[in-house]
Amino acid sequence: MEEERQVLMPREKLLLAGSQELSTVELITVLLGSGVRGHSVHEASRALLAMVQGDLSVLSSIPPLGMTEVPGIGRAKALQLSAALELGRRRQVTAQPEDAFIRSSSDVFERFAIRLSDLGHEEFWLVLLRRSNAVMAEVMVSKGGLTGTVADPKLIFSKALAMRAAGIIAVHNHPSGNVRPSRSDRELTKNLQWAGKMLDCPLLDHLIVSRNRYFSFADEGEL
Repeated sequence: MEEERQVLMPREKLLLAGSQELSTVELITVLLGSGVRGHSVHEASRALLAMVQGDLSVLSSIPPLGMTEVPGIGRAKALQLSAALELGRRRQVTAQPEDAFIRSSSDVFERFAIRLSDLGHEEFWLVLLRRSNAVMAEVMVSKGGLTGTVADPKLIFSKALAMRAAGIIAVHNHPSGNVRPSRSDRELTKNLQWAGKMLDCPLLDHLIVSRNRYFSFADEGEL
């Protein structure tokens, strides 16, 4: 008679087999730690994952108070989970090479998709480039609310000129998920394009990013 295999709890499984062997539900269970009366931690983990249809990028965009809508998840557990998701996002961002070359709009999108896609507010960033199109630096210019952020061309080019950039690429996100440029996006792009020509620091592209997609002014022939 074969010996019955022992079913390991998620924490034991993590300790003995490593995190790669755990399912997403099991990983969330480990992070949450314990359940509450009437709701086991495993039930809470499954309910949380079901709420976002298994999409961890959607889960990352939910604020901690939103997670507490799931029975069995209080503020402390929601904060733990939110912090863990943010650490994972930052790990992916910091893994990008600093001396990468920008060859197309997709290269820019890959650098910013994780950083900006799940935010609930707008951020405006600059990619400063050398003449070889190698990335010199990435600088956040402004941070705003759900509907927009202010990007001042004077501030943008003061940063670019201070670092002696040969060219710039502007990047910002639309939390709504709609990547079509607004009137103000187009006006800003024209202003940056004009200023870049005058200062011999051209605007090479302006990307609007959202989850899994983006709009490139250069690709669309608007630069």
